[in-house]
Amino acid sequence: MIEVNALTKTYGSKTAVRQLSFTVRPGRVTGFLGPNGAGKTTTLRMILGLDAPTGGTATVNGVPFREHRRGLHHVGALLDAGQVHGGRSAAAHLSALARSNRIPLRRVDEVLEEVGLAQVARRRIGGFSLGMKQRLGIATALLGDPPVLMFDEPVNGMDPEGVRWVRGLFRRLAAEGRTVFLSSHLMTEMEQTADDLVVIGQGRLIAAEPLRAFAARSARPAVVVGTPQTAELTVLLAAAGASVEPVSSGGGQLAVSGLPTARIAALALEHRIALHELTTRTASLEQAFMELTADSVDHLAGDPR
Repeated sequence: MIEVNALTKTYGSKTAVRQLSFTVRPGRVTGFLGPNGAGKTTTLRMILGLDAPTGGTATVNGVPFREHRRGLHHVGALLDAGQVHGGRSAAAHLSALARSNRIPLRRVDEVLEEVGLAQVARRRIGGFSLGMKQRLGIATALLGDPPVLMFDEPVNGMDPEGVRWVRGLFRRLAAEGRTVFLSSHLMTEMEQTADDLVVIGQGRLIAAEPLRAFAARSARPAVVVGTPQTAELTVLLAAAGASVEPVSSGGGQLAVSGLPTARIAALALEHRIALHELTTRTASLEQAFMELTADSVDHLAGDPR
């Protein structure tokens, strides 16, 4: 379990993390979301003891990470796949870590096999693609068979097969009762992988709750209506108290809020308006994220700053 309590980090006059508190529980995949510059990487580094907090605490299974002897037995982490010695082979890199943490050397072959790098174990890391380096970083995290795992953007540079493999790996690790904490900008992957979310903006906590509860916060309309008579139906629904917006120009789809699906269908039937689509919109993680972090984005497209 990871517990963060009133965690704060300042750099001179800039506060990167502000009074942040949340818990990451075992047996679940917890996604860590926030706009660029929100403080996610800084938070991960403080949890791992790489940066000292200005205030507050971060503990792993009840104690600061620095107090865990042989750290890889307790926490496995991938923060930057590029932070490896390019002149070493994958096997040499992992063997050095295994020796320093008193991990049996047989684990080197086991994790290389698990991440799909067994055939290139003796190749220099400098010749690896980004996706291969990500796999090596995941192997490093798994090396000590730890109960807590942390990953920062682990699928960057991976092909579709690699992304699918990572998704299954994280789900399996959580099913084994491990704590899995995952930072990513890919909403689709988060929707398919995470159970819970921690969302921050400008270093402050925005939400810490199950993914479905967060996605349901989206204020987007709940019903999509397809019709060749968009103008007539828009007037009719607006008169009934609904809010109506076109989904896309010329697409014949309307996004409707304020009326249930059955009432929309009844009004269309009563006024002989043809419908070719009437669906309830599922909660969108991406839309909820965009809406709830809008005030926390430092730079927008077209922003002259």
